[in-house]
Amino acid sequence: GPDDLGVARNLRLLGRVYWEQGSFAEAEPLQTRVLAIREAALGSDHPDVADSLNMLAFTYRGQGRCAESERLLVRTLSIREAALGPDHPAVAVSLNSLAVVYYDFARYADAQPLWERAVAIWEKAYGPDHRHVGFALNNLASLHRQCGHAKRAEPLSLRSVAIRETLLGPAHPELAMSLNVLARVYADQGRFAEAEQQHMRALAIRENAFGPDRPDVAQSLNNLADVYRLQGRYAEAEPLLLRAIFIREQTLGREHPELAVSLSILADVYRRQGRHEEAQTLLARALAIRKNALVQEHPESAFALSVLALQHADQGRLAEAEAAHLRALSIRKNAFGTAHPDVAESLKNLADVYQQDG
Repeated sequence: GPDDLGVARNLRLLGRVYWEQGSFAEAEPLQTRVLAIREAALGSDHPDVADSLNMLAFTYRGQGRCAESERLLVRTLSIREAALGPDHPAVAVSLNSLAVVYYDFARYADAQPLWERAVAIWEKAYGPDHRHVGFALNNLASLHRQCGHAKRAEPLSLRSVAIRETLLGPAHPELAMSLNVLARVYADQGRFAEAEQQHMRALAIRENAFGPDRPDVAQSLNNLADVYRLQGRYAEAEPLLLRAIFIREQTLGREHPELAVSLSILADVYRRQGRHEEAQTLLARALAIRKNALVQEHPESAFALSVLALQHADQGRLAEAEAAHLRALSIRKNAFGTAHPDVAESLKNLADVYQQDG
């Protein structure tokens, strides 16, 4: 019948296909139905129910619905710990998933111990070179990079790349995820040639695996363009960002936080070329998206505010520049503490405004 567990298995597989393609709207009703079937047949505390909750949670995350995602993942973790014990590999899956959502919320101090626990569980269960270990190491490297610890991130990222390349081969999308983080670690250290090389490799893998118009491709285009921006290679950055924006609008929608990231970077490319009207339009849009996002005080908002402040300063509007820099500084301090490179950048930008003001 329509509500038996065999049907649920098939629907789960189809939902997973849609999810892997980034087709979250198509995946959600299938996953919701699988969850309902399993709860009715198995009870609300069965590990298979936890599996369905985990998958639905990640579909919500793909749609930017992080609060709903967190609620499901907390329930998933509770079910698995009670049913399987605290050191079961499935518990590590839940720890990893919940940490990803905390990362989205810029709750880095909450995410870090969950990822560290997941790595320890998986290493104990499977050994140090397992696929799951490579996955969690990549996430942990991304967190350390985001928190301004590129040197701490680099060995974790290199280890993740090595595990995935050995297990999955040189053309697998999971390898591209690790290459993307490694490239960003290099860029944070000013090692732009190495960053460009890894981003181009990740982009090629993703285009071959997914086609030219998927969200993962947009991420690689965005990050490669950002490396070009940091080097002043604006003519190379602009078409990549325009393509990333188009893909993100088509696949994620016009209000998605990842779209705001691309808009902010392109705005800075335009600002640096003196194209202030175009920059202003993009910044207004990026900040409006962020205002409507669940996490308004996100570090990505601080980047957009910083670009806006620099734009005001370029045009001699120093009071507006000061206000935007102070907002960016506040967000960055709250997210990272006082010792982060982005906090130092905000302080320098503020000092420049005060010096310009005499």
